[in-house]
Amino acid sequence: MTGVAVPYLRRERSAATRLVEAGLVTALIDGTWAVVLTLLYGRTLTRLWQGIAATAFGDRMYDGGAATVLLGIAMHVGVAFAWSAVFLLAVRRTPRLRQILESHHGALKVAVVYGPMIWIIMSAGVIPLLTSKPLVVTWRWWIQLAGHVVFVGLPIVSTIRAGSAESRGV
Repeated sequence: MTGVAVPYLRRERSAATRLVEAGLVTALIDGTWAVVLTLLYGRTLTRLWQGIAATAFGDRMYDGGAATVLLGIAMHVGVAFAWSAVFLLAVRRTPRLRQILESHHGALKVAVVYGPMIWIIMSAGVIPLLTSKPLVVTWRWWIQLAGHVVFVGLPIVSTIRAGSAESRGV
């Protein structure tokens, strides 16, 4: 009996599926990283998640108990989805970005730019706008900047790129 060779077919996934996967993967990886940093800094996890909620809703979130912890987690997930959606849109609309993604180490090349870009926009723009507090650059800010390559940029870029007809120009 002879076997039939079937060429490897790269699995295609819809844009919606890639967005859901990227949002969830990024929220989980970045959230885990935030938890680790919080514990290394000697802070509580309650304060981490309430701090995220406080960004949009003010310092009263620190007194809100479990409800504001859950709000902070939901906001964290929402931000992961938002940045994943921005990247998905960019991939779908930018042939040059697709070309870079298909190059050798393309996902890493893009993540090195996209992850820190997210951190800069959030820390220098969105957060000060919401809190009316100026950006303060400390050694922790630089850790966040570097960490956004691995814990934010790479999950988004890799997940959106994987199985993407757009990334191959199809």
